[in-house]
Amino acid sequence: MTQQQRLNALLELISERGNVSIAEIGDALDISAATARRDLSTLAGQRLVTRTHGGAAALGSGYELPLQYKIARQAEAKVAIAKATAALIQVSDTVGVNGGTTTSEVARELGRSERFVRGDGDDGVTIVTNALNIAYELSVRPHVKIVVTGGVSRRQSYELVGPMVTASLAEMALDVAVLGVDGLTGRFGATTVHEGEADVSRQFASVAKKVVVVADSTKLGRSTFARIAPLSVVDVLVTDVAVEPELRRELEAAGVEVVVASATA
Repeated sequence: MTQQQRLNALLELISERGNVSIAEIGDALDISAATARRDLSTLAGQRLVTRTHGGAAALGSGYELPLQYKIARQAEAKVAIAKATAALIQVSDTVGVNGGTTTSEVARELGRSERFVRGDGDDGVTIVTNALNIAYELSVRPHVKIVVTGGVSRRQSYELVGPMVTASLAEMALDVAVLGVDGLTGRFGATTVHEGEADVSRQFASVAKKVVVVADSTKLGRSTFARIAPLSVVDVLVTDVAVEPELRRELEAAGVEVVVASATA
C-alpha cells in the first residue's frame, strides 16, 4: 500500500468513526504504530484531521473528505458509469456537469471520446460546469467548448457556489445535466452534503431538457443533509449495480430510467 493509499484509507476510517486510536488504525490498515503516527501528522499538518492523545478525530460532525482523497474510491465503478453516461450524450449537445469524482470521470470520457471529434472544426460537445478541476482538465481538448459559471470556490470540492452561479445558469439552456450526488432515496430524492452545492445542482436541473444522475452503489439508499431534487425531476440514473427492489420500484414510479453500467464494457 502506497502512502497516498494509506492516507485515503485513514481519512475514510476517521470519516466513518469520528475518532480513532493508533491501535485501531494499526488493526484496520495493518500498519505499524510508527507509520500510523507519521500519517496522522501528515494529515494534521494539512488540517484534515485533529490530533488527539493517542489518535485523531474528524474536524467536525459534518466531516467531508476532500475531493483529492475520494478519487481512488469506487474507481472502476466510476469509470464504467462515465462510459455509460457518455453514450447518452449526442454530438453537439450542451451538457451541464456539477463537481465530484464521478462527474469528473464523465467529463474525462467526453473529452477523450473520438465520437465528439468533428472534422469541420466545430465543437463536438459544450460542457458547462461549476467545477474548476473539470474546466482546467478539459481546456486542452480542442473539440470541447468549456463554459465556467461564476461563483465562489469551495475548496473541499473545487466547485463554485453562490448566487453568481444561479445568475449565469439562468441565461442558459442545456440539453443534458449530469449530476453527481452523495445520496439517492425514494423519500428524499437526490441529496448532497453541502447546501450550496445542492442549490447549484438544482439550478443545473432546472435549465436542462434531461437530467442524468450518476451514482455508484455506495450512494444508493442513503440520504445526506441537503436535498437537490425529488426523483420526479430525474430522467435517468446511471449506476454500477442492480438497484435494490424497493428503490427500483420508487424509481419506476417516478419515471426514472435506470442504466446499469458494466465494468467490463
